Amino acid sequence: MTARILDGAKIRDQIFVELKDEVRLLTSAGVRPGLAAVLVGDNPASQLYVKSKIAACEQLGLASALLTPPATVNTLDLLAVIEDLNRDNEVDGILVQLPLPTQVDTKRILEAVDPSKDVDGFHPVNLGRLVSGRPGLVACTPAGCMEILRRNDIPIEGANAVVLGRSDIVGKPMALLLMHANTTVTICHSKTRDLPEVVRHADIIVAAMGKAGFVEASWIKPGAAVIDVGTNRVTDAKGAERLFRNFPERLEKFRAKGNALVGDVHPDALNVAGALTPVPGGVGPMTITMLMSNTVKAARLRRASPRFSATQSIAGAR
Repeated sequence: MTARILDGAKIRDQIFVELKDEVRLLTSAGVRPGLAAVLVGDNPASQLYVKSKIAACEQLGLASALLTPPATVNTLDLLAVIEDLNRDNEVDGILVQLPLPTQVDTKRILEAVDPSKDVDGFHPVNLGRLVSGRPGLVACTPAGCMEILRRNDIPIEGANAVVLGRSDIVGKPMALLLMHANTTVTICHSKTRDLPEVVRHADIIVAAMGKAGFVEASWIKPGAAVIDVGTNRVTDAKGAERLFRNFPERLEKFRAKGNALVGDVHPDALNVAGALTPVPGGVGPMTITMLMSNTVKAARLRRASPRFSATQSIAGAR
């Protein structure tokens, strides 16, 4: 058996077509959704991430703004920046690129964002709405995982799902989204007893632990759908040999380059799972996609667009 590849880039392109149509409709009604990104300091990785998000805004016809406070900014000054954005009616979404400098109180900053503009879905109010199944802005990566499952016709209702990882950003909201979709969910973590046996009962596995190749192929029930959220850079030869022993072409590429990106699931899962997200190219493209989707959704919610139904549930919302 070779797993069906769940191509995140393909789904991104589908959703972008839908979002372009939606943005055109909103714009024709006098509403142009807008995203403001706050990038503190000059972290190269953060700069790259934000650049790709701004580029996605341009591609979709969203307004965008980039604010770049210095790396020396303190919590109070950054709070003032957030408050200005909260008051700006042209801004529908506020993105605070993490990590922030150590002198800044990250939780305080994130909780200062107006929940109606919290397009990352991190605010306690939006998490509370997710818990209660009310419309709101959902964390981008879990929302993207749900889109991958739905758009690939993976059976969700009634399935047994295992979520590996319990972070506020991925694990917990992922479990809630799956529960709202009528799955039976088990959340696993570093203290879970007999983890391989728990995973073997899953029809759907979502791996988000941040450990390269942690989930062995022998843990996976044949035919299960595997969503690999992890993105880990492997640089040591022994680790690469463990991961790519059955993939000589990938091992050769590692030796030539000196590093490789792998997920939290061992590559051998390709020969056991029924469906599998690749790394890279699976969940990754969906995170920015759902950020764009959340920005458009925030514009609808904030401006009481007649296209938005107040009775729409989290389970059916993007």
